[in-house]
Formats: sequence, structure tokens, C-alpha cells
Amino acid sequence: MHRAVRVGSSLVSPAAMPLRWLAGIFAVSAVYAWLVVIVSSDSVHRTWGEMAACGYAIAFIVLLAWKGRGRDVALGVSLIGGLLAPLSWMISKGLEQPEVAVVARSGAMLIHHGTPYASTAALATTTNPNAYNPYLPVMALFGVPRALADSAFTDPRIWFGLAFVCVFWLALRRAGAKDPLRWTVLVTGCPVIAFTLATGGDDVPIVAFLCLGLAFLWGQPSPVLAGLALGVAAAMKATTWPALAVVLALLAARDGKRAAVRFILTAVAVVVVTAGPFLIHPGPLIENTIRFPLGLANVISAAASPLPGHLIADTGHTGHTIVVVLLVLAGLAVAGLLVFRPPRTVPRATLVLVVAMTLMFLLAPSTRYGYFIYPMALLIWLLAAVAARQSNEVTRDPGEPPANSCTNRRTSSARPPAA
Repeated sequence: MHRAVRVGSSLVSPAAMPLRWLAGIFAVSAVYAWLVVIVSSDSVHRTWGEMAACGYAIAFIVLLAWKGRGRDVALGVSLIGGLLAPLSWMISKGLEQPEVAVVARSGAMLIHHGTPYASTAALATTTNPNAYNPYLPVMALFGVPRALADSAFTDPRIWFGLAFVCVFWLALRRAGAKDPLRWTVLVTGCPVIAFTLATGGDDVPIVAFLCLGLAFLWGQPSPVLAGLALGVAAAMKATTWPALAVVLALLAARDGKRAAVRFILTAVAVVVVTAGPFLIHPGPLIENTIRFPLGLANVISAAASPLPGHLIADTGHTGHTIVVVLLVLAGLAVAGLLVFRPPRTVPRATLVLVVAMTLMFLLAPSTRYGYFIYPMALLIWLLAAVAARQSNEVTRDPGEPPANSCTNRRTSSARPPAA
């Protein structure tokens, strides 16, 4: 019990962490960045690694030199060295992963042609995988600023980052995390977010909306607000759809069918409103967002990290069939868990979602290491929120009932005794 109390209070804020823990985060981040330089053959990745390794190393030195007084300075150095400096350099030199151009082009097509998707006829003659747009329509909005004015400030990565910072901070605050600003600075500057955001970044705002949707189910739950947040995530990328099933099971088991229905109707309404106009002629939407990610289009996706699903699918038609079967079996296993042992708390629902997404990324025929930003960011968000709640329980007077207990409500509503 005492050990749990110490761990919970230590994780309430980066400012309350033991010095060796925070130093360890910067040290691991520096090692990770340098490994990117050594292992990666991608010049954009290597550029980030070289700059970020220096930034994290300086943050480590600052923290040890100034100790307690240098925590905030070290956090700032980590954010600058791990994200802001590499991102600024890459934007100025036009260095980016292909997904940045895909999002920018989809925004331009949305503005000028009324659709973010190339036609099936155009795709039938291309051999370029980046001609496809595997994202759902809301993602194109991040490309609209560049379509309106081509400048450094309209790079989609700028808007990915701003969306993440605002939404992730709100998700931490809504979940009850203490010191959400420092947590946001630490998470945004660490490689989990900084590496992805500086080089590409399209998954970064999505994971923030996932956290926000789950946060709206804590404390005084709001199925409608959760549906709005998760609906936005689901309208950006289909990889977030398992979250809808997990939250639906949570609400049905914990809050009843009415709450579950309100949630799913809200989430589906967001997806229908944003994607509905492009379903009038569904061919381009299906070709770009379903057939291409599943490896069924004429061109193979460039997402080809050597994970089990890709390695098996790469053996040929039989291997691809095996991967599809494994994905279906994994989905059925998760569905069975949600039906027969549904989560009844937000932490358990988050862990179920982490497992489901991890299986999906491991077994997908077109996959990237970067997709693991989803389970990693979800776990960090959950850790910060749970630590704060454990700390609140520890600091509460043992004889005092919990804030939402029936005893507390009865006491507060009772009339004072007569004199």
C-alpha cells in the first residue's frame, strides 16, 4: 500500500517525479534518437535523430546541473530540441514524409474540386502509392491552410501539433490529471510524439482525440461529448474505429443502454455528416480508404515496416489471405471479450483498446512502427490520470467519505439539528 502511494504521488506531475526518473526519460530519449540515426535509412528520420539526440542530451545535463530548479528549463529544452528545432529546420528545407504531402494535396483537392480523393480512373493508371489518400475526410482539413497560402506556417505539421497540444491538454485536465501543462510539454517533446510530429504527424491529433473521448467518460461522464470527440477521430482515420466498440461496451455495461445509444448515435452522426457527401459516388472513397490500406488496390502501400502482418502478407497471395484471417480472428477475440467481459472502468477500457490496436498494427498487411504512437500515448495519458486520482485518495482524510459518495450527498443535503 505504501509503495503504491509513493508511486502515485511521484507521477502526479513531472515536477514531482524523482530526479532520477526525469533524467532517465531524457537519457532514454537521447539514446532512442541516436538509434534512429544509426538504424534508419530515411534521411528525414536521421535529420530528426541528429538534432533531437543533442536536444535531449542538453536537457539531461541541465536537469542534473540545476536539479530541482532546472526541471522546467529541462522540459523546455527537451521540447525545443526534440520537436521545435527539428520541425522548424525541416519545414525550412522542405523535408517531410510523404503523408504530409498527401494531406496537403487532399486539402487542395477539397478546396478546388470538392473532394479529397483522386478518382478510380486516375488511380487505375498510377504506380505511385502516394497518389492515394487513405485518410477519411476530416484529415483533409489540416491541408486546407497550405491550399490557401503556401508558407512555413501553413505546413500541416504545424496544425497537427497545435491540435495535439490543445486537445491532449484538455484530455488530461478532463481526466483529473494534475499539472496538465507540464505533462503536455513532456509528452509533446518526448520521442513518442516529437519524432512522429516532426517527420509526418498525421496520427498525432487523432490520438489526442482518442484520449479526450475516453476522458469524457470519467468523473461525470458525458456520452454525447465522448461521441463527438471519438467521432472526430473516427472521421479522420479508420484505425480508430475499434475505440467506438470498446467505449460502446463500457457504457452499456456501466451506464446502461441509453448512454450507449447516445454515444454511438453521436459518433456515427459525426462520421456520416463528414463522410456522407463523398458516399454519393462511393468508388473513390472505397478505393482510397479501404482497398488501398488492405493491400487490395493496384499499388502496394508504402507502409511496410517488418512487422508480422507485413512479413506474412509479403510472401504472396496465400500469405495475404492468412493475414486477413488472423486480423478477423483477432477482431472476433476482442469482440468476444467486449461482449462477455466488458470493461466497467475507463482504465480497463483504455487497456482493452491498447491491446486491440496493438494486435491490429502487428497483423495489418500495411503497417508502420509509427502506428504504435496510439497505444503508447494512450498509456501515458492513462498513467497521468490514474496517478492524480490515486494521489487524491491518499491525501483525503481517511474518515472523510469520497466526494461522490451517497453518504456525502446525504450529509450535505440534511438540515442542521434544532438548537
